[in-house]
Amino acid sequence: MKLITILIIAVAANIDNLGISMAYGLRANRIPFRYNLIISLISTVCAFVSIFAGSMLSDILSRSTSNLIGGILLIGLGLWVVKKTASPSKDDTRKMDFINWKESIVLGFILALNCLSIGFSAGVTGIEPYSTALAIGIFSFISIILGVRLGEHIGTSWLGQQAERIGGMLLMIIGVIEIFI
Repeated sequence: MKLITILIIAVAANIDNLGISMAYGLRANRIPFRYNLIISLISTVCAFVSIFAGSMLSDILSRSTSNLIGGILLIGLGLWVVKKTASPSKDDTRKMDFINWKESIVLGFILALNCLSIGFSAGVTGIEPYSTALAIGIFSFISIILGVRLGEHIGTSWLGQQAERIGGMLLMIIGVIEIFI
């Protein structure tokens, strides 16, 4: 069951990567391999730090209390993401014409912010930090590649418009699973 949780966390943590890279694909821009690697490494490190911090807190609390707190945090985060997608916002990242190494570092940290809250919440539930951070990094890399390609083909479809909302719903599902299982 923990492997499934790790994979769901990794996917949910990278929905933003998918959406932003789809925006690049819509403009026929590419994110080169080495810059995608930089973004993914930043996500991995930030995820590990946040999971570790959450797990340190879980050492102080009982397992059931940790799962309850982590589950509530994940549900809250998921609700926030879904609510945020319901109101229109301006996405400044769509205005970038190309990506260089400096932009990849900035973009990596921006995308890692999502990993921080998800990782901390997951860490509180006692999830294993090394494999979860690695899974987040791998899915970050994959989601950027897929996002650029999807953006070229289906970026304006329903799926492209709902990607962030789907990620929020996945977080809520993980939260419920952590509370009750």
